[in-house]
Amino acid sequence: MNDRPYHHGDLRRAILTAALDVIATDGPTGLSLRDLARRAGVSHAAPAHHFRDRTGLLTAIAAEGHGLLASVLAETTDLREAGARYVRFAREHPAHFQVMFSPELLRADDLELTTARALSAAALTDAIATAPAPGAGPGPGPGGDSPDARSARIAVWSLAHGFATLLLGHNLDGLLGDEDPEEVFRALPMTLFPPA
Repeated sequence: MNDRPYHHGDLRRAILTAALDVIATDGPTGLSLRDLARRAGVSHAAPAHHFRDRTGLLTAIAAEGHGLLASVLAETTDLREAGARYVRFAREHPAHFQVMFSPELLRADDLELTTARALSAAALTDAIATAPAPGAGPGPGPGGDSPDARSARIAVWSLAHGFATLLLGHNLDGLLGDEDPEEVFRALPMTLFPPA
């Protein structure tokens, strides 16, 4: 085995991947740059070259997560499907999901993070803007920011995020059984997600 695996690839990506593995099993508090360097077979100073410190690494993970989430949400303008895709994202990227919504771990003013957050928020807003409000006909339209549109964003995000958080914490295991969580989410009351 090569003692210095970064020679055959991207050291930054190798450290991010190792960090995601650690977070998925031990949570963000289990993360150590020294341990990641050991896993990657590089000097203990090598991760700091790319991320400066632990906060920088976690910020990079959060930025990557928001970018991935924005891509997933941008593929649909259906509100119910956007919520189901949010749940799928959390299932497929649990380490990203944990870090993205832990602001105390992140460098809030990081440009990459703020840009990626804006993209994921815009993708969710676009899905909400094209959906009709419950019992009220067409939605507020693209770019609408009426009180009802803001309330819809809060409600949809809260529902999808809460469902995903409960799912990742295995709090829904007994209720879901063998059912596909995304299908369960799609079947939530129609009053919350009226047909387009």
